[in-house]
Amino acid sequence: MAGGNERSMKALKEVWRRAENSLCADCGKPDPDWASSTLGVFICLSCSGIHRNIPSISKVKSLKMDHWDDAQVQFLAKHGNAVTKATYEAHIPIYYYQPTYNDCQVLREQWIRAKYERKEFTEPGKQLPYSDGVKEGILWKRGRDNGQFLPRKFLLSEREGCLKYFTKQDAKEPKINIKIDVINATFQPVKIGNPNGLQITYLKDNKTRNIFVYHESGKEVVDWFNAIRSVQFHYLKVAFPIASDNEIKNRLTRNFLKEGYMEKTGPKQREAFKKRWFTLDHRRLMYFKDPLDAFAKGEVFVGSRENGYSVQKGLPSGTQGNFSWHYGLTIVTPDREYLFTCETETDQLDWITAFTSVINQAMTPQEYASRCLDPISFLS
Repeated sequence: MAGGNERSMKALKEVWRRAENSLCADCGKPDPDWASSTLGVFICLSCSGIHRNIPSISKVKSLKMDHWDDAQVQFLAKHGNAVTKATYEAHIPIYYYQPTYNDCQVLREQWIRAKYERKEFTEPGKQLPYSDGVKEGILWKRGRDNGQFLPRKFLLSEREGCLKYFTKQDAKEPKINIKIDVINATFQPVKIGNPNGLQITYLKDNKTRNIFVYHESGKEVVDWFNAIRSVQFHYLKVAFPIASDNEIKNRLTRNFLKEGYMEKTGPKQREAFKKRWFTLDHRRLMYFKDPLDAFAKGEVFVGSRENGYSVQKGLPSGTQGNFSWHYGLTIVTPDREYLFTCETETDQLDWITAFTSVINQAMTPQEYASRCLDPISFLS
């Protein structure tokens, strides 16, 4: 820590060591080593970069490399993460998604701007752009067949309990009408190739359909995301009146547990292994020829250990199919075994960890009902 007298350094370290300041105030990352001298919060390096983009609100400095004068240290001591959160996070709607350090840039940036710049959560009952039960606007949607992103009108309605999109702005009938309770939404900037890329998935005839959209404005696309969560929350409150708010919150949009390429073989386990893109969405394992395919080529239900499901490292001895990747894993179900190979040992271990986390969870009644999924086909 450059400069500064010994007294200030000692006082700064004492404030920094408080338990409340051991996690980044904005994303929860452990051991933050930056702070805002105007807000009084301790933040990580990544979030400090976002703060630096709103200099009228936040002035950031390194706790290790920059000099802090007595007045700045006293300001940190008077505030800190707990006091500042009590002001700027006083009235966050329960459905609002609070990102962590694992989330993408647009989510974290809009969360920080919502708190400190727009002060969306400082007053009770404040009218928010994602809270009135209806949202209408243009999103750029990827065409299912041609792969081009074109502007499409979307309409989200709590009263109708659905999300619609129209191929033309003056169209009277929607192209698709999606029930709000079968929708998931997750940010996919890398996959979509846009920093504001959002993947919307929904069930159609018990199969998953993907829609890929983005908006030029980070605020607008995050508002859409939280509007979907808001409508879902109020819909589920009516559908499950005795459920607690936290139980309903846990049923809103979710990130995929794991995505990436693996090789797979067919049910006879003698066919050549083929490289495919896999998505593990809780108990649904889906595979695609291309990460941006609208429909999965197949899906399989991943149940719990007490129902005969397990994941094993490696392939069964005598596996005959040709494969180019050599880090195998086997999913065992009551019906059959599914064989995969991964490119690296790290990928193999990450997939095993993801499958294990699902298999170790007890199944809910709704998940028992969803076991009617057709077994995944590895023939295509």
